[in-house]
Amino acid sequence: GWLMTATAAPERCTSSGALPLPAALAMAPEELAAALVQGVERGQRVVAYFGTMERTGVRLYLVLADDAGAELAVGTAKVAGESFPSVAAVCPQVQLFEREIAEQVGVQPIGHPWAKPVRFAPRLDGSGSAQSERFPGVPGLMDYFRVDGAQVHEVGVGPVHAGVIEPGHFRFQCHGEEVFFLEISLGYQHRGIERALAGGPDRRSIHYAETAAGDTTIGHATASCSVMGGLAVVRLPARGAALRGIALELERLANHAGDLGALAGDVGFLPTASFCGRIRGDYLN
Repeated sequence: GWLMTATAAPERCTSSGALPLPAALAMAPEELAAALVQGVERGQRVVAYFGTMERTGVRLYLVLADDAGAELAVGTAKVAGESFPSVAAVCPQVQLFEREIAEQVGVQPIGHPWAKPVRFAPRLDGSGSAQSERFPGVPGLMDYFRVDGAQVHEVGVGPVHAGVIEPGHFRFQCHGEEVFFLEISLGYQHRGIERALAGGPDRRSIHYAETAAGDTTIGHATASCSVMGGLAVVRLPARGAALRGIALELERLANHAGDLGALAGDVGFLPTASFCGRIRGDYLN
């Protein structure tokens, strides 16, 4: 019954733009949730939904991207108690965001269909585990969806892998060769990049951004520089914008070629897997 028509709308800006302090963008939590759902129904996508700890409670931040209009919509809401309304049941793309909010700042998404941990780290303020007694913050200790039946078998993969991917546990529910369900658990490795970036920028900031994910070095470095440039109100030279665009496109093509090769390798089609690896190398070089 809380999902109403939003009477307030998130503030809009362009990418790399700057907005005023959170108080100027504030909405009620119910209005923020309604604006989120209505924005997604209009074709926008959720690019960020997170919480921060303030002296008087928790503040939620929402960022929606309007790809057609090349704009971002930003809104915030102050959580008065220990919970906020979940929209995961009607907007599945936020289910991980809401779970992360719960474990990082300790407010619970009411109505979330499967509010288990995303990672196993302490709260942002270092006050200990944000999990309940049921999920005490021990890596891998959580509930998993299970399919019952005498002929159903369960296959667990990871968290240690033979390839180059980072740690993750994958739980498959299978019947013969048909996979009914796959549930993924991440968070076995935590490098503390967000904490390291706090108080910057400094000499190390750009390197933290570049190494956040090995396949998105250009993407994350560009995002970091765009944020700094937007806050400093710096106009990027045309040549710099062109170089960024070319580098981003080469990285995108390299990732697509690599993913196609990985898909081929997963089904045992090795000629395509090998050739895609070579093409990926051409893009990277």
